[in-house]
Amino acid sequence: MSRNLIYGIDDRPPALETVFLGFQHYLTMFGSTVAIPLILAESFGIADDPARLAQLIGTMFFVSGITTLLQTTLGNRLPLVQGGTFSFLAPAAAICGMAGVAEAGFEVKIQHVQGEMIVGYSGLVGRLLRFVGPVTIAPTIALIGLSLFGIGAPKAGTHWGIGGLTIVLIILFSQYMKRTHRAFELFPVMLAILLAWGASYGLSAAGVFPEGHVAHVSGENVARADWLFLPLPFQWGAPRFEVAAIVGMLAGFVASMVESVGDYYACARLAGAPVPDRKVIDRGIGMEGVGCLVAAVFGTGNGTTSYSENIGAIGLTRVGARRVVQAGAVLMIVLATVGKFGAVFTTIPDPIVGGMYCAMFGMIASVGLSNLQFVDLNSARNLFILGFALFMGLSVPQYFAAHRVELGPEWLTNIVNTIGSIGMAVGAAAALVLDNTIPGTDEERGLTAWKQG
Repeated sequence: MSRNLIYGIDDRPPALETVFLGFQHYLTMFGSTVAIPLILAESFGIADDPARLAQLIGTMFFVSGITTLLQTTLGNRLPLVQGGTFSFLAPAAAICGMAGVAEAGFEVKIQHVQGEMIVGYSGLVGRLLRFVGPVTIAPTIALIGLSLFGIGAPKAGTHWGIGGLTIVLIILFSQYMKRTHRAFELFPVMLAILLAWGASYGLSAAGVFPEGHVAHVSGENVARADWLFLPLPFQWGAPRFEVAAIVGMLAGFVASMVESVGDYYACARLAGAPVPDRKVIDRGIGMEGVGCLVAAVFGTGNGTTSYSENIGAIGLTRVGARRVVQAGAVLMIVLATVGKFGAVFTTIPDPIVGGMYCAMFGMIASVGLSNLQFVDLNSARNLFILGFALFMGLSVPQYFAAHRVELGPEWLTNIVNTIGSIGMAVGAAAALVLDNTIPGTDEERGLTAWKQG
């Protein structure tokens, strides 16, 4: 894979290119970073408070920058952006409901995030790696992309003109025009977003997209935002504690760790880095725990995990340099303190975000499936495990979305319902159990070729 890269993991692109490439990573992750507080705004009681919402978004970017620097320098040292995760949405909403106070969504979990840090630095995840092979990793990574199908076309389809334009531009720049100019090769995602965003702004100014239209771009929130905003520790108040909240949040951590391990393999493969070993996995998961602690202290209302979006950007741009992601992290920290700049991101219409997801999450799914090159695909054993894991990873969350399973103790109910609603956790568990219990040789399972690769 590394021979096809423009810049490998240890390369240092020219300074100006590094800045713009880092900004591109910043743009690719804004969708999820902004989406998380928007989704939780009602639970937090700030749905009608754009100023507080902008502060929360700024805090998330600020923490993302800090945790990305920690991960890329002291953690697994892979070019992975760290940021909020959808794995914590259900537990966070449940915590808000239990506390009955809007700010509780920020506070009650502050001292509960150390669980992932302890698990990571204990070496437990690394020890489990001897049970993990390409038959497990392939559906896990694939489901990271495939399980997000519900926010791809539905978001882009709220206005197919703008959403479709975003998709077409990303494909055009990254696949058809990448050899015509270096800008298209390096910045396909950023250029596509900026052009589609500009089109929405122009049509809004011309009155084609009036206020209230799904693709309307308004500067009202930007005008009302403060110029300077500095996130502070415990800015939302003192922490609160609930036993049920602790257990419910742990379910989010479990799912996040499963997803992160898959991200490490996908990122390493795309960036031309060695296959992550036990020590790399342990350092990565441990540092994500530190990141969650940082997020709790500053009050993001979420944890931190490795972002799938920037893995897709690496695949599209073929730039896997660690220095680029670190430059993006510095930009996140600096720009997060400019209140108006953070408010600008709230003006990007949903169709553009959906279009970006359509183009990028499919790339993540294909990276997962590329691990099957090590596996004997003529083996009925392997085909059954892969098919079952993928199907259950897509199907089981649909069941849990419609039915809440009651298992007596509230803590057990929270854990089962949270994990059951996350596709990559279900798929990974199914593949892991079956691959290690159904008889098969190391060569058949792909372990021999995978370790050599």
